[in-house]
Amino acid sequence: MSEKNLKQTVEERASAVLDPIVAGEGLELVDLEFVREREGWVLRLFIDKPGGRVGLDECSQVSRAVDPMLDVEDFIPHEYSLEVSSPGVDRPLKKPGHFERVVGQRVKVKTFGPLGEPPRKNFAGKLAGVAGDGISVEVEGAGTFHILFKDIAKANLEFEF
Repeated sequence: MSEKNLKQTVEERASAVLDPIVAGEGLELVDLEFVREREGWVLRLFIDKPGGRVGLDECSQVSRAVDPMLDVEDFIPHEYSLEVSSPGVDRPLKKPGHFERVVGQRVKVKTFGPLGEPPRKNFAGKLAGVAGDGISVEVEGAGTFHILFKDIAKANLEFEF
């Protein structure tokens, strides 16, 4: 299995198995990644809670909750480290609910292919709204772009200093 396929398979399975466990702890699994770093493979979970402000206690709580299930399910074919973290100030936006919580704030969105006139793949600006099928981003000097959820490759909150 190629490294790319391994990553995708582990991430999909981990998300399906761990999302309900994290939800059972009163938290949200915002994102996860399975990456190879210099020290080895890492399964990294990003969690959030209503009102934000995830701390060390919540990270430890989730780590203790998911670790036994990872051992039981045993779908990761080699050694890895488990890390649990908050999504940070530039938090990823993946689900419609993530976007709805940050309407009016600055976001960065990258699409799979070029959109709009002139065609572009990168959009940075104020999140103007969320509709059933996508979002609207106001890009300064370029207007408002409607981007379908299915066209979004990556999106995150853009921290303003």
